[in-house]
Amino acid sequence: MTSADTAQAPQVSRPATVRRAGDTIFQTISTTSGALILAILAAVFVFLLAQGAPAIVEPLGSRAPDNYRESAGGFWQYVAPLAFGTIWASLLAMLIALPVGIGVALFISHFGPRRFAGPFGFIVDMLAAVPSVVFGLWGIIVLAPIAGPLYKWLNEYMAWFPLFSGNIVPSGRNLMTAAIVLAIMILPIITSLSREIFKQTPRLHEEASLALGATRWEMCKQAVFPYASSGVFASGILALGRALGETMAVAMVLSGTGVVSFQVLTAQNPTTIAASIAQNFPEAHGMNSNTLIASGLVLFAITLAVNSIGRFIIARNNK
Repeated sequence: MTSADTAQAPQVSRPATVRRAGDTIFQTISTTSGALILAILAAVFVFLLAQGAPAIVEPLGSRAPDNYRESAGGFWQYVAPLAFGTIWASLLAMLIALPVGIGVALFISHFGPRRFAGPFGFIVDMLAAVPSVVFGLWGIIVLAPIAGPLYKWLNEYMAWFPLFSGNIVPSGRNLMTAAIVLAIMILPIITSLSREIFKQTPRLHEEASLALGATRWEMCKQAVFPYASSGVFASGILALGRALGETMAVAMVLSGTGVVSFQVLTAQNPTTIAASIAQNFPEAHGMNSNTLIASGLVLFAITLAVNSIGRFIIARNNK
């Protein structure tokens, strides 16, 4: 075919894309919802910054909350022990909940009998519906008295380990009890997400591993864990965010003070930012109120930083 014939050939026109009304409505709703979330987040940040700025830029003096007058040299001296307690209690809860949550999820998805997997998973998921006040009451009335003898044994025979040293509190209301309660509260998040991710492992990968002579546990190490590693990490980050912001359970279990200590069995325990706000805000006024709001801004920044780091690591591993 010559170039002249090509020029004279009829051009095939592509049909115009028909945009349905449903697509337009869905796109509008999705865009508006995303923008609304960003607007709410920005509004919360602006409120915390505006209300907390006076406490950040001015010395606290005697205006610190009553429970923490010993650290009233300035806002950062007041909030530093609270930030430490928030991060330390959340990390302890993660150390307890993450292995248990992954193990439960693996049992439900690959090891447990099918007739028990569904009800067992439902029971674990139901923990997420229990109010934090109930967990706090359970921690005070049930867990603390039961764990008291165990804490005494740990302090007596394992005091060489820094976490278990110091003078223990007989009632069992210490940071260890608070960490266990937090671990139970974040367990459904880790278990539910990890279970669903484990189930999404390609069946051919699992069958290939088993066909090569691997046991079921070896198959999980070779096929399931590498495939689900980023998802399990994401579930851990979500659970850590829940633990960082938990209020009532920690406030009920702990009678915290403004100290920085890694010991988990003593009566002098660091408390969390959220618990401090819950305990002191009802009676706060003036600069006390601004101080507590500023500490909420610090908690907001910590949570945002943890989630941002988690997102960065997940995105980097997925490349």
